[in-house]
Amino acid sequence: MSPMPSSPLLRLACAALLALAAGSATAQAEDPNLAHPNRVHTVQREGYTISALLTHRASPQAFRHGVALFPGHPGILRLREEDGAPRFELRGNFLVRSRRQWLDEDVLVAVIDAPSDQWSGFSQQWRESPRYGADVEALLADISARYALADWTFVGTSEGAISAFHAARMNPARAARLIQTASVFAASNNGPGLSAVDLGALPAATLWVHHADDPCRITRYADALEFAARSGKPLLTMRGGGPARGGACQAYTAHGFIGVERETVRAMLDWIRIGRLPETPK
Repeated sequence: MSPMPSSPLLRLACAALLALAAGSATAQAEDPNLAHPNRVHTVQREGYTISALLTHRASPQAFRHGVALFPGHPGILRLREEDGAPRFELRGNFLVRSRRQWLDEDVLVAVIDAPSDQWSGFSQQWRESPRYGADVEALLADISARYALADWTFVGTSEGAISAFHAARMNPARAARLIQTASVFAASNNGPGLSAVDLGALPAATLWVHHADDPCRITRYADALEFAARSGKPLLTMRGGGPARGGACQAYTAHGFIGVERETVRAMLDWIRIGRLPETPK
């Protein structure tokens, strides 16, 4: 190892660089998604903003597929940039923590935040509003123009499945596909879930994804089977994984595909690319 410089100023500069490098290595060890480029993309609306956290490979080719991820409760990332780096919440959410698993040379991932004027609430009922559909469209249109990207798949998880459904319903020309994972089917104190939606409003290409052992009472696997049958859309069933920790409806249980994140995401990506599901164990 080279000795530290004798000049006090040079020693301070070297110490700062070493601390920065150590901090970066620690952050990447804690969040392996940060090994890839991550940036905040923000669109100004009338008196508020809507943002997405963009993640992609370090040396991408021309992007062919955009994957818009709608995270679970409360759906509020509070995306911002501090000291030149993205800062956000919900890091443990299934879609947020596994976003690197989507990445190929031609895939751009966008984790969608709630509009900034909804950071104190973002109710399920508000997500049905035309303004929400317009906000998501404005954000994705701006990203599409920036990256010359035309093909989008909307992916929701848990309560984020409500966001993804209504955003896709209101933007059929933008959402080529919709994937609903660990969906909130039943009504709860937070709102109606998907219990009363018109399944006829689903995009033509829709995929339900659920873990057979999902322990959450408002995201039951039995309901996933029923919704898939009623909608006439395919269901991808995941099994295994673990170990689980936390409450039944939290992200580190089968509800959040703990231990099978990579297998789940890669199966969804295969469906996007080739339009069919891999065979899964019965």
